[in-house]
Parts: sequence; C-alpha cells; structure tokens
Amino acid sequence: MGTDRPLVARALPPAAAFLGVAAAGVAGFAVLAGIGPVEATFWLLDPTGIELHFERHAGPERLTKAYAVLVAVGLVLSSLWAGETVLSAAFGGRMARELSRARDRRRIMDTEDHVIVCGYGMFGRTVARRLAEADREVVVVESDEDESERARRDGHLVVTGDARREAVLREAGIERARTAVAAVDDSNVNIQVAIAASQLAPAVHLFVRVGDEMYESLARRAGADDVIIPEVMSGRTIADGL
Repeated sequence: MGTDRPLVARALPPAAAFLGVAAAGVAGFAVLAGIGPVEATFWLLDPTGIELHFERHAGPERLTKAYAVLVAVGLVLSSLWAGETVLSAAFGGRMARELSRARDRRRIMDTEDHVIVCGYGMFGRTVARRLAEADREVVVVESDEDESERARRDGHLVVTGDARREAVLREAGIERARTAVAAVDDSNVNIQVAIAASQLAPAVHLFVRVGDEMYESLARRAGADDVIIPEVMSGRTIADGL
C-alpha cells in the first residue's frame, strides 16, 4: 500500500514537483524576459521585480505576469502536497516508526553473537520471548508491518522485510549472528530462508521449523543444523509427561 512506503520515498514526488515547477519558472522567465537565471530565480521569490523590469525594458509584460501567476500556483500546490505528506506521516505514526527503524538499524550494526528470529507468529514470538528472558540479544525479521510493530513493542530489535532476501538478512546482521531461527508458519518459506542464510553465513547455527517430517531431509540439505517440527516436539513432551 502507498501509505506503507518509507517517509523519504513518499516525500520524493512532491519534492520533485516543487523543484520541477521552480525550474520551469526560472527557464520561462529567462526566455520571456531575456534575463539571466539569477534574476529569474529572484522573480520566484519577489514577483514585483517583473513590473520593475518592464518599466525599463520592452517585452511581453502581460504574458510574463500571467506566467508568474501559474508558477506561483504550482509552487503553492506542490508545497501543500509536501506538507500534507509530512503531516500525515507524523500524525499517522509513520514518522515515529521511521525513527524506530533507524534506531534499530544503528543498534543492529553494533550487535554480534545475536539470534535472528525470522517470523513473529506464535512460534517465533515464543522463541524470541524465551531468548530475551535468558538475556540473549534477539533480532526479529518480519515482513508484516503490524507484526513488526508488535515485536518492537515487545522490546526486540526488528528488521521489516522478507527473510528470504539477502539484503534483509544482511540488515539483520546474519554474518555476525551466532544463531538464526526460520520460524515462519510456512515450511517452504523457511527452507528458502535456510538456503539464503547458509550461503551468506555458513558458520551460523541454523534452526528451521517445518510442519511435517517429509520436509526434514530437504531442510537439512538447505543448510539446517537442527530441524524443528512443533507437532512432533509437543507429542513427545506430552508422552514424556504421562
């Protein structure tokens, strides 16, 4: 969705529009009145210079003034667009989220020997919470915006993105991590995460969650050091307690 784009990306179109109108204004004034770019730029700031100019020089005064009105309208509209973008981001919580992400990125860059938990569903949340309780540094990778914010509220460092992408894993510090847990509720996704992680950081200890024993050998070939099947583990725990 457009409202989910980073603030900088959302601000680019109105900023480009403002600069485009300003450039068109300078070029148009230079052509219409035969003036240099410095004086034309000054006319953007103070249109009264147009009248003073044509008191001393012949030329299309009426056309130039009409053009100045169009440029002024364009500058006002693009400024309002830019202001609305920033304000909507701020009051919609977007700016706060961008600041949180920037803070997380800086902290992750200084983090090593941490655990990366890919996926913040029930399984991933449980793993991350238990690790945090044991004073282990956790970095959560989650593609869903709402779940990302939930992980951040829970006190974890967070990278919002698809853990199958190398750039996202690098942002999470995969090459400095001690352990990675592919905890998404999808066996195929977790296997793809394992492939990407094992290629980027062969030394990282990799836990991969799968939903069925049939995926175990495939997960190990993808680079998993340990394969987790929650249903099997739960069954063993119950049996051991009987």
